[in-house]
Amino acid sequence: MGGKGRALAMEVMIPNPAIRNLIREDKIQQIYSQMQVGQSKFAMQTMNQALLSLVEHRVITLDDAMERSHNLDEFRQMLSTSNVSTVKKERPVRTA
Repeated sequence: MGGKGRALAMEVMIPNPAIRNLIREDKIQQIYSQMQVGQSKFAMQTMNQALLSLVEHRVITLDDAMERSHNLDEFRQMLSTSNVSTVKKERPVRTA
């Protein structure tokens, strides 16, 4: 957020029985929703969940997260239910 370094945002998918079954049955399009609901039990996360977490912890700016989201509508919906309203939306000013 301060302009120094990089932050890692990544998707995590754990091949649990539900995920394996979806792959076997060629229902790949349903894997994303399983990752969304498997966050607490299996420690899975989508890219938008990772980006939102980084914004909430003030590691990256909201602008940076929105630029990198692959599903901006979903990200905006997640923002509406989060506590990000207190985070500044602009990039912080860099000082020399």
